[in-house]
Amino acid sequence: MQERLEQIKKQLQSQQLKLTPQREATLQILLENQEKHLSAEDIFMLVKQRNPDIGLATVYRTLELLHDLRIIEKLSFGDGVSRYEFRSDDHPHHHHHLICLKCGEVSEIEDLLDDLEMRVEREHKFKIVDHRVNLLGYCESCQQEMKLKNM
Repeated sequence: MQERLEQIKKQLQSQQLKLTPQREATLQILLENQEKHLSAEDIFMLVKQRNPDIGLATVYRTLELLHDLRIIEKLSFGDGVSRYEFRSDDHPHHHHHLICLKCGEVSEIEDLLDDLEMRVEREHKFKIVDHRVNLLGYCESCQQEMKLKNM
């Protein structure tokens, strides 16, 4: 985690930007919660626990800066809330999302489209630079709950 923070600090410095305490606090929360897809408000609430003086606008600005620098990805799951996750250095689309329509749980699955991308590029002479796949449905827990209600 510290190594990733140092890498981001160097990336900021290369753009003549500083890793301010507010930016570092926001990054720490993102690093500690990498398996989650936190919204700006979620991040703000977690940062505020450690740094009570930080404002929501500061968190939003930090997230936008990190997004603009391609450090984090801004995700939309169709519910009107943007969520954030770190970009992969080696592959811009390294996984897809399973989104439960009932409870809102978001799970990740590995990228399954590499072969399809190569075929599309070859057959259509189209250079693909990114893609996003969100699969909507019901998680196992919600399926069980819905079965119980239908009995």
